Amino acid sequence: MKTSLVSPLLSDQSGEQSRPAGIPRSLVWLFAIASGLSVANVYYAQPLLDVLAQDFGINHAAVGGVVTATQIGCAMALLLLVPLGDRMDRRRLMGFQLLALVVALIAVAMASSASALLVGMLAVGLLGTAMTQGLIAYAASAAAPHEQGRVVGSAQSGVFIGLLMARVFSGAVSDLTDWRGVYLGSALLMLLIALPLWRRLPSLTTAPDAMSYPRLIASMLTLLKEEKVLQVRGGLALLMFAAFNIFWSALVLPLSAPPFGFSHTAIGAFGLAGVVGALIATRAGQWADQGYAQRTSALALIALLLAWWPLSQMAVSLGVLVIGIVLLDLGGQALHVTNQSMIFRTRPEAHSRLVGLYMLFYSIGSGLGAISTTATYAYGGWSGVCLLGAAVSFLALGFWWFTRKID
Repeated sequence: MKTSLVSPLLSDQSGEQSRPAGIPRSLVWLFAIASGLSVANVYYAQPLLDVLAQDFGINHAAVGGVVTATQIGCAMALLLLVPLGDRMDRRRLMGFQLLALVVALIAVAMASSASALLVGMLAVGLLGTAMTQGLIAYAASAAAPHEQGRVVGSAQSGVFIGLLMARVFSGAVSDLTDWRGVYLGSALLMLLIALPLWRRLPSLTTAPDAMSYPRLIASMLTLLKEEKVLQVRGGLALLMFAAFNIFWSALVLPLSAPPFGFSHTAIGAFGLAGVVGALIATRAGQWADQGYAQRTSALALIALLLAWWPLSQMAVSLGVLVIGIVLLDLGGQALHVTNQSMIFRTRPEAHSRLVGLYMLFYSIGSGLGAISTTATYAYGGWSGVCLLGAAVSFLALGFWWFTRKID
């Protein structure tokens, strides 16, 4: 009997029960918290790029490499660790990964050189991504087919909120202590969640795939070649997350400089505006279940493109900037949920490999967005960053138009 895991943050407003009575509310909250804490580790560095550049002597044009190192770790996790969820017991696998993540976070906090920092960030990206996507694949496997979009959408929205709140936590803790305190604090949070997660994480009734590890990894290439939906939705994810990271990786640079001169706490608080967009987008998975995946994709991409005009008006009004953030996160989250809902329907026995391949596109896009935006800001300022983001968003909309019949 399959069990549906749905984030308690995003209950169905229609009055229907959004999770089976057999799943305790406390367990649902535990999944949401664990997912949010895991993904947050990958994004703590974004509001800290200026102070990291100062401490380690990295110029603004190159400091995006800190985020890129994290994204390289993400890519390695998606290729080498996440697929193990189709072969091994997920509960035990996540236990090992969580403890290794704690070690990686402590290593970052103790880094004394730029090279040590980059290696630590790579490890954080590797293990934080493995934890997060392992939980998403679990939710997809546990859900019944007719509710898979809704379940994945709810779980993914919890992850997305954790991603946005990471900037608030990172900014606030760095202002109270320093940037090292952010990673030590996160290591403590992961240790606190480890025991309840280990004790209460349920096991699926389906047996893991018994194929060898080399065959498991090799099978991912076959999936990528055969699944057209994966190819198209992966391409959309690459472009969408590149646009997303173009904004978030560069935001700290103008807001920390005159005339704003905001603290890291204030800069991180702008991520709260994105929570509004994420909550609005929670219906995307349900719409995909009802057969409206392509319409949802179109609306999401239009919102992503339109967001760049208010974002470009930062110097005129911070209120307009907030509107742009809501639109950007609304479009990104709705498209992300729709993409995953469509992909998970293709091969039920390969959810871990599918999410690994899909998120590999995401990782590449995020890395390209981070490294391109800091270089663009160094030469073209905030206007250059917004032009770059709008161009990538327009390219994503065009790509969807030419591939919209593939579903």
